[in-house]
Amino acid sequence: MKYIVIFFSQSGAIKFNRSMDKKGIECILAPTPRVLSSSCGTCAKISYDKDVLELVDEEVESIYSGKELNNYSLVYDSHAI
Repeated sequence: MKYIVIFFSQSGAIKFNRSMDKKGIECILAPTPRVLSSSCGTCAKISYDKDVLELVDEEVESIYSGKELNNYSLVYDSHAI
């Protein structure tokens, strides 16, 4: 499944990218779609077939699944905890 991971900061996005690289998970950093967040401006796009919540760390603000005509589904929100 495809996910978009939103971060609190750009440094968090870079740390996440390095972590995914070490785990062998393809991760592409890209501008965050405005409809999702205006925080740091950088998101990670990943494909992951296991439980994506395993990838959450203190840098992750939220995770959305899929993209179909800007229709995203919230999977994880750090503010909801």
